[in-house]
Amino acid sequence: MSSPVLRTHINGIPEPQRGKVRDIYDFGDKLLIVATDRISAYDVVMPNGIPQKGIVLTQISRFWFEQMADVVPNHVVSVDVADFPAECQPYAAELTGRSMLVKKTKPLPVECIMRGYIAGSGWKDYQKTGAVCGVELPAGLVQFDRLEKPIFTPSTKAESGHDLNISVAEMENLIGRSLTEKVIDASMNVYTTARAYAEEKGIIIADTKFEFGILDGELILIDEVLTPDSSRFWPASSYQPGVNPQSFDKQFVRDYLSGLDWDKTPPGPELPQDVVVRTTEKYIEAYEQLTGTKFNF
Repeated sequence: MSSPVLRTHINGIPEPQRGKVRDIYDFGDKLLIVATDRISAYDVVMPNGIPQKGIVLTQISRFWFEQMADVVPNHVVSVDVADFPAECQPYAAELTGRSMLVKKTKPLPVECIMRGYIAGSGWKDYQKTGAVCGVELPAGLVQFDRLEKPIFTPSTKAESGHDLNISVAEMENLIGRSLTEKVIDASMNVYTTARAYAEEKGIIIADTKFEFGILDGELILIDEVLTPDSSRFWPASSYQPGVNPQSFDKQFVRDYLSGLDWDKTPPGPELPQDVVVRTTEKYIEAYEQLTGTKFNF
């Protein structure tokens, strides 16, 4: 297995904005988004990465951006390094497969969470209140139940730590009612279309997070979309309401970390090789099952 790409650098370009996973280079009216192989858990980036993870994330996003092009416009300009600025060409081997050249938009200050199943913090909220983020749900639901009508629950973008759930009314105060309605409609359309497609491929998309930006007055889908990092992916073959599902994401990492005497603050512990390998395999399995194509990077 190849070594993980944990950090990128392009000569002649200012250092990128480095998130938990992505390195983002500014080219004026365009951005180069590079998905590294860094992996985070509990908001802490681990010292070693997951080989090929960044390629899988980029290729799954590319797949969905293409699938959803008729549903909502997106920010992708090209995923072909040959189309990238000249400064990128000496780094073609490192950038291939894990990079997208995108239009620069004005990002909205909210994250758009679509929930089609009741899990995670949504389940905890439902147990206490009978609602999820203020959205009333039917009585008697069990953990991991499917919601026939998916729900939209926005949150604010935190500079560090966890994002904070807000109400739709609070979202309207931030960006206005008209734009809020457009964002909800777009989120619902993308999620329901993707959920139906994925179910045919044997994958449940339990919930997901979208981000949008504005460019020339138009609402644009940005960031990553419907990946195992921004969504809960479960195999449909073993799904049962009330039973903790398997997953296609970094669950092996979380399971390993939960068994350690670690206080979930930096620095994170080194991940053992077997956890790294199994996590890579799960990411690749998600790509191949969703797209129906072999992972050839």
